[in-house]
Amino acid sequence: MSRAPDTWILTADCPSVLGTVDAVTRYLFEQGCYVTEHHSFDDRLSSRFFIRVEFRQPDGFDEASFRAGLAERGESFGMIFELTAPNYRPKVVIMVSKADHCLNDLLYRQRINQLSMDVVAVVSNHPDLEPLARWHDIPYYHFPLDPNDKPAQEARVMKVIEDTGAELVVLARYMQVLSPELCRKLDGKAINIHHSLLPGFKGAKPYHQAYNKGVKLVGATAHYINNDLDEGPIIAQGVEVVDHSHYPEDLIAKGRDIEGLTLARAVGYHIERRVFLNANRTVVL
Repeated sequence: MSRAPDTWILTADCPSVLGTVDAVTRYLFEQGCYVTEHHSFDDRLSSRFFIRVEFRQPDGFDEASFRAGLAERGESFGMIFELTAPNYRPKVVIMVSKADHCLNDLLYRQRINQLSMDVVAVVSNHPDLEPLARWHDIPYYHFPLDPNDKPAQEARVMKVIEDTGAELVVLARYMQVLSPELCRKLDGKAINIHHSLLPGFKGAKPYHQAYNKGVKLVGATAHYINNDLDEGPIIAQGVEVVDHSHYPEDLIAKGRDIEGLTLARAVGYHIERRVFLNANRTVVL
């Protein structure tokens, strides 16, 4: 489901108390706003309520006044909200190594406006994908990694993120483990993609390992990064059935397709404000 170009997005969460849906929807009605999409979820285990609403504003809509009124209405509920304007396009930095399939897919989806974002930089520890970025008129930053001075390389990465004003960082098959410090700085605004194979094949050539075990499923997981390697809050997952006729190169090809699609889906959810962090889990509305 894609966002309409002329709608505002209201997202909010608060403790689970009586009247939360009414507090939001009644306020929108009183302001003359037409709701075009509405989703909500109440987590009975964490006792927290989440809501996402898309709406069209009436003539004479005043954002500052709307925000002030909603803040007053939601104060008694302990409500935290965000308001996103129509045609909002977040700035995004993409980090890559040598594999190009996820980067190529994201840039294509941006070009056809399937993903409403502005990729402001591509950062890599290798020079290989610079031609692809340059073809899209996107600055490319090659920061080689010195194993003896990783903080210096990450400082250069962070400077690009800060200088470009990027709100989201996408690790599109960036094959380096980020330091705990960088993970903290990017908490909640950096998405990673990796293969999902059972059992969990680690190390070199995971698809060859999977072939040797005769796997029947291959997949991919997109998640927010944290200090636990590949264990951050999951946003989206994809899976496809395989069988004995799939050789390692076939598994790799299917894996590339699933990784690209799953990452694009996760990025889309994020930029459309559909993802809420709920402790170590996510709520995707």
